[in-house]
Amino acid sequence: MAKAKALWVYARRTVLCCVVLTVCGAAAAGQIRYSIPEEMQKGSFVGNIAQDLGLEAKALSERGVRVISRGRTQYFALNVKSGHLITAERLDREQLCGRAEKCLLNCEVIADDVMKVFRIEVEIADINDHAPNFQAQAMELKISELTAVGTRISLPEAHDPDVGVNSVQSYGLSSNEHFSLDMQSGPGGVKYPELVLETALDRETRAVHQLTLTASDRGDPAKSATAQIRVLVVDANDNAPRFAQPVYKASVLENVPRGSTVVSISAIDPDEGSNSEVSYAFTRISAQGSQVFSLHPGTGEITLVGDLDYEETAAYEMEVEAKDIDDLSARAKVLVTVLDVNDNVPRIEITSLFSPVPEDSAPGTAIALLHVRDGDTGLNGEVSCSIPDHVPFRLQKSVDNYYSLVTARDLDREQVADYNVTVTARDRGAPPLWSATTIAVQVSDVNDNAPAFSQAAYSVWVSENNARGASVFCARAADADWGDNARVTYWLAEGELQGAPLSSWLSVQAESGAVHALRALDYEQVREIRFAVEARDGSFVSFEFY
Repeated sequence: MAKAKALWVYARRTVLCCVVLTVCGAAAAGQIRYSIPEEMQKGSFVGNIAQDLGLEAKALSERGVRVISRGRTQYFALNVKSGHLITAERLDREQLCGRAEKCLLNCEVIADDVMKVFRIEVEIADINDHAPNFQAQAMELKISELTAVGTRISLPEAHDPDVGVNSVQSYGLSSNEHFSLDMQSGPGGVKYPELVLETALDRETRAVHQLTLTASDRGDPAKSATAQIRVLVVDANDNAPRFAQPVYKASVLENVPRGSTVVSISAIDPDEGSNSEVSYAFTRISAQGSQVFSLHPGTGEITLVGDLDYEETAAYEMEVEAKDIDDLSARAKVLVTVLDVNDNVPRIEITSLFSPVPEDSAPGTAIALLHVRDGDTGLNGEVSCSIPDHVPFRLQKSVDNYYSLVTARDLDREQVADYNVTVTARDRGAPPLWSATTIAVQVSDVNDNAPAFSQAAYSVWVSENNARGASVFCARAADADWGDNARVTYWLAEGELQGAPLSSWLSVQAESGAVHALRALDYEQVREIRFAVEARDGSFVSFEFY
């Protein structure tokens, strides 16, 4: 309970401080940064996205604001009711970032209505949730009674997954008249303890010495671990092995097969006989590294026993020890750099799509938002996107690896009603890898065509003494639009004949355009009737005269 309370207080203090630092100019810069401690429970508060982006929390859902994490795991989620960014699971800094100095997780906030992307960077701060730990709680050392005063003997290093002051900071040794403890810094600044012989040993006086080694961090509260050291005093081995170089470096392609030799280490012991025989072992290697590399104890060859993956781990750091028969030893560091091979195909993700698009959309209208990613680096990870030239669209680069598909020129549904736009992503590797995806874009109709008759005027002959309601003619107009925009209705234009309205002589059926005589016609009274028919759709009118 006390630990949970302390975590909550620390989280609150950290987040409040971070908000003050990141709000100013965050939206303009397109990036917001927060900092939270590790081990916070799922659903814990990270930051106020709505406030920091200048949005109203109640409008987030309507505006299509959402959070996307690039990767296999979604670490954060957005509470659209409160506008808060929250954790989607418990975050373990050591699991996420190992011993990296800074642990940063990235996600993106996408606002669909404005098609804008904001980058969110969350720093996971270390807490002292691990105690130092010795790989073995008991060990045995053999030291010759002829060993010179001042001789240094490497002691086991304690490991603590935490970083900074929360990691191992100091070592202590139980009181003893013959030995003292001294700290040494290895390659890369790694500290390890050494046992220093202060006074000469005499096996006949005392053959065994019991020592206690303590490793402590400086967290709040501080944590420690102990290891028991049993020193056996033996005869005559007065030289320790020496490595040919303090640091061994090797570079290897990520597709090198198992069984390949990565690097060979070598130490020399100037003693003779069995006292000069040296054996090799790892003294510090990550759990992942131990699954990939094997060190031959006799030859010092480090070989591959697992698969390398640059995208998973780009470098390995190990520490090796050369020890002779009396446990006199020397240490060296091994750095293995993994070289990238173009083994990842670019991937295209359609993040947002707005279809159908009205045919009267102006050039530059956004239709889709795409995200392109390639797990490789360098030229192998540089991706370019393209679409065919014949389509009326173009790709526009957005933030990072985002592209917008926009209209490049005017659209006309009556000519082309739908498009299948193929987007191709290609990297610059040798040979290059590529992938493609197709975006279906439909063009919606706009009422931009007026009804049209086949000719401007028609002449129709009708016999006199016709029956009332007899069909005289059928006026038909065509409209190039679609749906309701192409639905045509017909009307008889106003006019008079012999002092009476035309509507008392003729009628036009609104849906079919059929013209009917409402009375019997008499050639001796009326020899010609001129009238106009209007054809109308939702917006336009066309006229036909007789």
